[in-house]
Amino acid sequence: MAIHQEKINPEDDLGFGTQPVVKSQPVINKDGSINVKRTGLPRFSTANNYHSLITMSWRKFWLIVFSGYFTANIIFACIYVSLGTDVLDGRSGNTGFDRFMDAFFFSAQTISTVGYGHISPKGMAANSVAALESMMGLLAFALATGLLYGRFSRPSAKILYSDKVLVAPYRDKGWGLMFRLANLRRNILIDLEIEVVFGYNEEVNGKVIRKFFQLELERKFVSILTVNWTVVHPLDENSPLKDMTQEELEAKQASLSVILKTFDDTFSQTVHSRTSYIYSDVVWGAKFVPVFHRDEDGQAILDMSKISTYELVNSER
Repeated sequence: MAIHQEKINPEDDLGFGTQPVVKSQPVINKDGSINVKRTGLPRFSTANNYHSLITMSWRKFWLIVFSGYFTANIIFACIYVSLGTDVLDGRSGNTGFDRFMDAFFFSAQTISTVGYGHISPKGMAANSVAALESMMGLLAFALATGLLYGRFSRPSAKILYSDKVLVAPYRDKGWGLMFRLANLRRNILIDLEIEVVFGYNEEVNGKVIRKFFQLELERKFVSILTVNWTVVHPLDENSPLKDMTQEELEAKQASLSVILKTFDDTFSQTVHSRTSYIYSDVVWGAKFVPVFHRDEDGQAILDMSKISTYELVNSER
């Protein structure tokens, strides 16, 4: 693959490093996360606990919250049962399982400070455990509330990117490398700025290294994202991808890293979004189908389900 170097310096350090990509493992994942696994950290390191709880998926977050809640109640229920059968006044269970369930539900009432009064602790040991549990419950619920607030209030961009990158007809018998994006939310995004970085492996002095190019785009800035945005890199004489083929891209483990920066009018803060494409995501000789139309009243309609829909064309490059 001939790499044209006009206007682009491959020696510039773009922050991606020079380690070669192997087995189609891009530097940036599709979801925008960085594809780097960290090792050498202490087994029980707490340095990233808050960040992990704020950024993890909602399903995993609620799984941790409910697991912690039930685990804590099970532990305290075991403590109450171990103190004896007469430490809880008002219990009604006669079997071992029933006594455990009485202790479990008493624990749930104590840790949340509800305290229905049907069951109450008796004796210094049981009251001490109940006092400790109620204090831990207050701290735990305060922590959970803070995490929930942090997750809801954290500014973030929800951008829907097309699944594929197309090599499509562009202007007067030209070709362009293009993908589409749209805002998944109803908020207003202004002052959008996008950067597309092309990376590939190359052997230099017997050593394989990773090289990167900032691709020239038809438009890098958009004042406001009202519908969708088709990002285009013209495959002209200045493009490092002008003579690309699928086989060459695969051999060089080529990829595209997309970095978007915009201003969220709702939170009045700058937010970012990232994604990536690899060589297998490139489709030659295709064009996107329209996703924007107007109804009978002239209302603009954006069909988000078609953001990745394309059709093949008969033209040859």
